[in-house]
Amino acid sequence: MRRRARELAFKVLFEHLQGDVPLEEAWRHALEGEELDEEGRAFARRLVEGFARRAAEVDRTLAETVEGWDFSQMSKTDLAVLRLATYEMLYEDTPFAPLIEVAVKIAGKYGGEDSGKFVNGVLARLKRRIDAGELTAAPKKD
Repeated sequence: MRRRARELAFKVLFEHLQGDVPLEEAWRHALEGEELDEEGRAFARRLVEGFARRAAEVDRTLAETVEGWDFSQMSKTDLAVLRLATYEMLYEDTPFAPLIEVAVKIAGKYGGEDSGKFVNGVLARLKRRIDAGELTAAPKKD
């Protein structure tokens, strides 16, 4: 359920940011034909709205974590996946391993040939920064 919810959140955020589509309109488009239950939809909405509230902090953290790239050089697909995953790593109680695994799968599905590897590398670096105490993250569930 959470994998599908993250994919829904990705679709909404991508259309909103890249298509300059109002958020509620992006939600309507993404939900057409979507069979995700209410719990999944609520989780997806929480991720998108959480990112929207903390976009500046997430983008700053992501920019400091990605080495050798700026946002204009990145695939827009990869950037949307990284923004949602970074938000979730910092502000949600989701354990890192399943979150990173799903982000890599979404990047691989919607991005380019090397998207999964790129997203994995950035999120692994972000996890190391959190583990080293450079960044504060929400406590994680066991």
